[in-house]
Amino acid sequence: MTISAESQTESQTGSQTGSRTGSQAADEVLRPHAEDAFAEELAVLAAQDDRPRPARWRLSPWAVATYLLGGTLPDGTVISPKYVGPRRIVEVAVTTLATDRALLLLGVPGTAKTWVSEHLAAAVSGDSTLLVQGTAGTPEEAIRYGWNYAQLLANGPSRDALVPSPVMRAMADGMTARVEELTRIPADVQDTLITILSEKTLPIPELGQEVQAVRGFNLIATANDRDRGVNDLSSALRRRFNTVVLPLPASVEDEVDIVSRRVDQVGRALELPSAPDGMDEIRRVVTVFRELRDGVTADGRTKVKSPSGTLSTAEAISVVTNGLALSAHFGDGVLRSSDVAAGILGAVVRDPAADRVVWQEYLEAVVRERDGWKDFYRACREVSA
Repeated sequence: MTISAESQTESQTGSQTGSRTGSQAADEVLRPHAEDAFAEELAVLAAQDDRPRPARWRLSPWAVATYLLGGTLPDGTVISPKYVGPRRIVEVAVTTLATDRALLLLGVPGTAKTWVSEHLAAAVSGDSTLLVQGTAGTPEEAIRYGWNYAQLLANGPSRDALVPSPVMRAMADGMTARVEELTRIPADVQDTLITILSEKTLPIPELGQEVQAVRGFNLIATANDRDRGVNDLSSALRRRFNTVVLPLPASVEDEVDIVSRRVDQVGRALELPSAPDGMDEIRRVVTVFRELRDGVTADGRTKVKSPSGTLSTAEAISVVTNGLALSAHFGDGVLRSSDVAAGILGAVVRDPAADRVVWQEYLEAVVRERDGWKDFYRACREVSA
């Protein structure tokens, strides 16, 4: 017996609709979901999108790629870029979701895997909240289903007592589910996805029933390159995915653009001052992170040691955002070297012994000698003392 999409998710859909109806306006939420934050862009794209759409997709694959990469529509509407990177990577990811293969976004920390995953789900299904957050303690029920134990004890196994997971709900409704940090999940729990992804079916043996995925269902998982060896994917599970590797930003300009855009978005939510006067500091933060990450200065002339941390783009965004908060609440509202110095120190020096030596050597050998960086050098020396 197969549980229909309507009967399986009726109660869940009702509660979700009610919570969204009674929720605060998007501009009052600290971090709106992608489908709420960019609702206008998604609506304009949908209205002008005349290309074929896969079953239950809100947009065509072309429009989904345009939403992520940005562009100008025929009526002059400008779609802001959500991801700055190679176009082909986004096209392959979108195309994968239009097939029966699941999508695995792989990369080092801070390469926007979660960000891309959320925006893909928002553009394809209009809902990015069907999410399983992977941790070392993620149980099997988070991927399959659980039970309302009060009803289970009172009446035994029944559909009313069953609590569907986000993946089950996505299967029943033909939507996109997300699994974050897949390799953090224990291997035996990971493997519950094999039947879901290969047979497109989720058995419920307690009821003698199953949930069959309807057209439109797919799954996006993210995994961290640095987590290899934690809970490696089995070969059987890896075969169920098309893997797309998200690279670090190719150039300083790309990374500065990403950081400035995200800082501006976060800053608006926190009511912080905009950062146009702080572009020099953003560029310095990005340059420091890239040089320490790559082990060589931007001009290729000086080799430097790399610290133990990843120094990702996400961490650069955090450093600059914290600097803006410092300048707003304890300064004159203009982002300066003294506002970002402490954040850089915290990001670089993760190992107090080894990383501090790396940082001091970089300060004296590179920053101290760089033209126009004297104020930055002094600020970093002050917090490093």
